[in-house]
Amino acid sequence: MNITAAYTDLYQITMAQVYFETKPDGRAVFDYYYRHNPYNSGYSIFAGLEDVLDILETLKFSDSDILYLKEKGFENEFLEYLRNFRFRGNIRSSKEGDVVFPNRPILQVEANIIEAQIIETVLLNILNFQTLIATKASRIRRSAKDEILLDMGLRRAHATGGYYASRAAAIGGFDSTSNVKAAEDYNIPSSGTMAHSFIQSYDSELEAFRDFAKVRPENCVLLIDTYNTLKLGLPNAIKVAKEMEERGDKLLGVRLDSGDLAYLSKKTRTILDEANLEYVKIVASNQLDEYVIKSLKEQGAPIDIFGVGTNLVTGKPDAALDGVYKLSEYNGTPRIKLSENIIKVSLPFKKQVYRMVDANDMFYGADAIGLFIEDEVSQMEHPFDITKKLDLSPFEHEPLLEMVMEEGKRVVPTRTVTEISKYSQSRLEQLPNEYKRFQNPHIYKIGLSPSLKEERDALIKEHKI
Repeated sequence: MNITAAYTDLYQITMAQVYFETKPDGRAVFDYYYRHNPYNSGYSIFAGLEDVLDILETLKFSDSDILYLKEKGFENEFLEYLRNFRFRGNIRSSKEGDVVFPNRPILQVEANIIEAQIIETVLLNILNFQTLIATKASRIRRSAKDEILLDMGLRRAHATGGYYASRAAAIGGFDSTSNVKAAEDYNIPSSGTMAHSFIQSYDSELEAFRDFAKVRPENCVLLIDTYNTLKLGLPNAIKVAKEMEERGDKLLGVRLDSGDLAYLSKKTRTILDEANLEYVKIVASNQLDEYVIKSLKEQGAPIDIFGVGTNLVTGKPDAALDGVYKLSEYNGTPRIKLSENIIKVSLPFKKQVYRMVDANDMFYGADAIGLFIEDEVSQMEHPFDITKKLDLSPFEHEPLLEMVMEEGKRVVPTRTVTEISKYSQSRLEQLPNEYKRFQNPHIYKIGLSPSLKEERDALIKEHKI
């Protein structure tokens, strides 16, 4: 997608003009994090970083952007600055695909205050959405276990958000997508069957099936519920499957898109097997999500491929991730945002995050946030409960924030969606099961080093009236 620097909120540019006229050389550190896991999940999957880095490397205001801002009343000297605008800052980040948790820095921007402010909206827009969808996809993958997952939600997505949703779904564990453009751009396997309209355009369902199988014999899947699944659709599919066998081809599968999927899939499997078509797979779609798929699996539904649409690409029921971007340091001086709501109190200073890993290479269930100058954190303290502390000396400390962009240029190799997905699956395997269950998952501990907590508390005391 063609994104320019005008892909932002107006107040970012308004603030940038004030910075430009009063303190154009200010150096800022911003933290990106979110406050709650979506879907009452015990974890989230970080996604969107590669897209953000690609966008930032070439981000600029177009001539039409400058003309529009001139019409909005911005002054010529500032517009000339924007005409030459480029992001030249540094970004340190968790790896894309990693398992992440609330209220700890996931990504950190260090840059000129104007540059850091202008990129805020596009960064939040990409990371919040893709992390939301990748997390949903990961939960669906856990329900489906080893069965094939097909993303088919583009038509129900929020406009062009469907493009990024398909990428995020693949990171979360989906095998393929019906989204042709996303498949092409991100090298995701593409899949597709047929619509009811195709069958309706023929005078008979059997004729429709025959034409489709002749023209598209490879990966042929027939939709069997247009009129009557068991009395018409399935018998017609079996006839076509036998005709394909005579030509040396094989029917890949039949698709169920309505009705009682558990009952219909069991009957379909029995009838196919009786016709010696054990190799024909059963595809199911129709408002699927992690809970429906989990139920189908528990009922023993012999479904081989799940096509998931609306509930995946819209992030239903949560629809948005509450990711934020907060200033933590300015010109080397710590900054803090206070609130009557404790969870909204931000963390000052440039920081590092350490993950505790036990002797079995499993995540212990704790990420410790320390000052950037701390090499490790031997003790972790609860952000607000003085009675809760944790000795971290028994664990390996894995630093999570690595430099990914320096002076506006990527400094890490580009990773494919497939590579990110495999990495994500490996990280999930290190996360104990109690954090991955759907009902009442364990709460992953996020704590502060004693030094960071002391400094933060001093700032709170300083700024409280």
